[in-house]
Amino acid sequence: MNPALLVLEDGRVFHGAAYGAEGETFGEMVFNTGMTGYQETLTDPSYARQIVAMTSPHIGNTGVNDEDPESGRIQVAGYVVREPARVASNWRATGSLGSALRDQGVVGIAIPGTRALTRHLRDRGAMRAGIFSGAAAAAGADALLERVRRSPSMEGADLARDVSTAEPYVVPAIGERRFTVAAVDLGIKSMTPHRMAERGCEVHVLPATATAADVLALNPDGVFFSNGPGDPSAAGYAVDALRGVLDAGKPFFGICFGNQIFGRALGLGTYKLRFGHRGINQPVQDRTTGKVDVSAHNHGFAVDAPVDGPFDTPYGRAEVTHVNLNDGCVEGLRLLDRPAFSVQYHPEAAAGPHDASGLFDRFCEMMEGSA
Repeated sequence: MNPALLVLEDGRVFHGAAYGAEGETFGEMVFNTGMTGYQETLTDPSYARQIVAMTSPHIGNTGVNDEDPESGRIQVAGYVVREPARVASNWRATGSLGSALRDQGVVGIAIPGTRALTRHLRDRGAMRAGIFSGAAAAAGADALLERVRRSPSMEGADLARDVSTAEPYVVPAIGERRFTVAAVDLGIKSMTPHRMAERGCEVHVLPATATAADVLALNPDGVFFSNGPGDPSAAGYAVDALRGVLDAGKPFFGICFGNQIFGRALGLGTYKLRFGHRGINQPVQDRTTGKVDVSAHNHGFAVDAPVDGPFDTPYGRAEVTHVNLNDGCVEGLRLLDRPAFSVQYHPEAAAGPHDASGLFDRFCEMMEGSA
């Protein structure tokens, strides 16, 4: 393997070996704690413009296949692992992870210090970074650091429209069609409309820039806003669309970025987390029942909402329904006077635990009750 450098914007440099494509890449440096599901992570549009480090030491053991991707391509800006698998061994594998990264031009690095990198990010916070290999690494660390510091920040980044579908499409219901759902694609994962289709939903997936008029023209039984990348404060078009949906009284369900857009539509603020939540082992408590779910997360921003009781919004009273037991972060919201709720995590759990899959059933019950 050829040598490579990982350069962080605070000057920390990690030396390693090139993995995947050679060249250079820039992005926000984050880490994922999942021990499984690396293919779903790589293809999740929420990771756009991020360099992802895996904390699990062995990555690539089961290769890649044509069934598990969450979108049509690898979405991460770069990839950091400790020890790439030398051999892919799984009956479903159609190729190796290293080959997939090379074929799609994703620059990666293998370093012995992924634990040190993770501890550094936990102490200093997520930050800009660059991976350099081959001829790109010849400039020297000082020159590369200046280039990292000139790269764009995640704060203020409008990325949802970059990863969204260009044209609407339909995911048909599996079995009898019970509901029509308008799903605004802010970076949707393919498993999400599939989970709704399993419950009899015909899902009409719309581009991120769809207006309230576009959504309501479908006369949907319910409206869904998906996960996605970037800063929610830069996606005012999505906030405006959701306010139109709420004005119309349509049942609403949002996840992840959709939760943040819901918060902003209610007049709440959002803020950037120090290093975010990325993994499949986050404990979230439903404050309405006391139940704790282990859940799958991928977010660097959160909603700033009062957790000590109901609060007023332009759409009536609302409350925080879920909190993260690790850091107290707001993980869910609902309106008390209209049919609308959201969570900050992934109930489709691809990959991840299925504790929260019942949220799709709750959405269906809400649509049925509003019929």
